[in-house]
Amino acid sequence: MVITMKFTIEITEEAIEDLKYFDKAAQVTILDAIERQLVNQPLQETRNRKPLRVDSQFNWELRVGIYRIFYDVIEETVVVSVVAVGHKEHNKLYIRGKEVNL
Repeated sequence: MVITMKFTIEITEEAIEDLKYFDKAAQVTILDAIERQLVNQPLQETRNRKPLRVDSQFNWELRVGIYRIFYDVIEETVVVSVVAVGHKEHNKLYIRGKEVNL
């Protein structure tokens, strides 16, 4: 028997501002992916979810099409904290329209 704990999702003020950059359809897609993929087992690496390098400013990345959701997991309190949301064009990441280096 496997017992999985449901994680609480918290979206930081910065990530909320990031979301406002996108149109309504994109926001719905991103929020739906957060709800579906990060509530259960957010630390399990999948095809669309991976830990980032130690020197990265973010701990985990969730890919949803061109969108990138960056998050931290606080296991002690069973919380997933979404810290940034951006999109990729080719090999460049943009958050709120500005290019960002991971």
